[in-house]
Amino acid sequence: MIQYSKLQHKKVLVLGLAKSGVAAAELLHQLGAFVTVNDSKPFDENPQAQQLLQKGITVICGRHPEDLLDEGFELIVKNPGIPYTNPIIEDSLKRGLPVITEVELAYLISEAPIIGITGTNGKTTTTTLIYDMLKTANQHPLIAGNIGTVACGVAAEATAENVIVTELSSFQLMGTIEFKPKIAILTNLYDAHLDYHGTFEQYAEAKFGITKNQDETDWLIFNAEQEIVKEYASRSKAKKVPFNASERTEHGISADNTTIYWQGEPYLSRVNIALPGKHNLENILAALAACILYGCEKSDLEEVLKTFTGVRHRTQFVREWNGRKFYNDSKATNCLATKVALEAFNQPIVLLAGGLERGHSFEELRESMKNVKAVVAFGETGERFIEFAKSCGIEKTILAKNVEDAVRLSIPLSEIGDIILLSPACASWDQYKSFEVRGDLFIQEVMNL
Repeated sequence: MIQYSKLQHKKVLVLGLAKSGVAAAELLHQLGAFVTVNDSKPFDENPQAQQLLQKGITVICGRHPEDLLDEGFELIVKNPGIPYTNPIIEDSLKRGLPVITEVELAYLISEAPIIGITGTNGKTTTTTLIYDMLKTANQHPLIAGNIGTVACGVAAEATAENVIVTELSSFQLMGTIEFKPKIAILTNLYDAHLDYHGTFEQYAEAKFGITKNQDETDWLIFNAEQEIVKEYASRSKAKKVPFNASERTEHGISADNTTIYWQGEPYLSRVNIALPGKHNLENILAALAACILYGCEKSDLEEVLKTFTGVRHRTQFVREWNGRKFYNDSKATNCLATKVALEAFNQPIVLLAGGLERGHSFEELRESMKNVKAVVAFGETGERFIEFAKSCGIEKTILAKNVEDAVRLSIPLSEIGDIILLSPACASWDQYKSFEVRGDLFIQEVMNL
C-alpha cells in the first residue's frame, strides 16, 4: 500500500456504512485522517459502528444531524448508493467539498495497476473472466469493486506484483476525481438507473468516468458495435481497442461464426468456448483483449474459455436433469437482460419470470420470445407477464406462488432437450431480499429434483 500522506490530519466524513463505508473508515483512520462516520442505523443495532468506535473513530448513528457539516470536514466519502439529492451531499457540494466513493481511495493507495470494467451489462462476467485468465497465467490478480469485495480494502493489501481487476458501477465512478485504471473496459450503454442519475446522458457521463483521466500510456477497450459507446470512446486520450462480436475487423479484437481475430489475424477458434450467447461473446472479447494487452499466453486464455460456464446468477448453468438443462439468470432484473438471455439459446425454452412491479413494459421482449414454448410467472408482475406471454402466442402459461413453486410447475411443461430458464425481467424485492437469494432458491429447488 502506498502511504498516501495528503489525508493525514484531514477531517473526513464517511457517510453510510455497509462494507464499503467500514473499509473506507478503517483505511482513512490508518492514513492518519480524523474520521467521523454517520449512519442512519441506530448504534445499538449497528455492530459495524460499534466496531469502528472501538478503534477510536467518531460515530454518529441513528440520524443525520442538520449541522453535521459545521464540523469543518474537508472531504466526504459516501456510500455509492446514496444519491446526490441527499441533503448532506447537496450541502457538501454547495460548500465546495469534494465528494468521493471508496474507489477513489483505492486508486490513491494502490501499488498494483488496476483493470477497470464498467457498462450496463456484462460487467461481472467480464471481470470474472479476466480474473480467471490472469490467475491461470500466474499474473497474481486480485478481484474487487461492485462484484462484492471493497476496492480500497483490496488495494490496501495489494503489492506491485498484483493486478486489481475491478468491477465499477456508475454510482462508484461518479465519486472519482483522479481515478485512472491502466486498462479500462466499457462493455455497453443502455438506459439504467435513471431514478438515480436523472437522464441517460448523466448516467453515460458517469460511466465515462472510467476513462476520463486516462492518457496515451493507458488502454480503453470498448464496444465498437454501439454508436453511443464509440462516441464516448472518441473522447478518451487512451490507446483504443475496439471489440466487435458480429464480424471480422482489421483493428482491435473481433469474431465471426468460427474464429476470434486479434488485429485482423486469426487468434483462436470458437469451437471449444463453453459460454453460450452473443452477449457472452462480447464479454469474452473484452476479457481476451485485456489479457492479451497484459501479456498473457494464448494457451492460458484458451484453457479458461474451455471450462468457464458463467457467473453465478448470470445465465449460470445449474444442471441437466432428465434431458432438461436448467439455467439461473436471476440477475436479469430488467427486460434487456432477459432479452439477451433468451437470445443465447436456440432450443425450446420454458421461461420462469416475474417479480417487483415497477410498471415497466415487457414489449422489449416480444421479438425474443420466439423460442419460448411455455411461461411460469410469479411475483407482483406474474399475472401481467402471463398476459404478455399470451399476446406473444404462447399458450402454455401457469401462475406460480414463488420461484420455488415455479421450478416444480415447469417440469410438466418441458420435454427432453428443453431449456428451463429463470430470467425474471424484474427485480426481486417483492418476495426476496436480493436477486442472489432468488437465484439460490432456484438452484436449491433444481438440485432437489
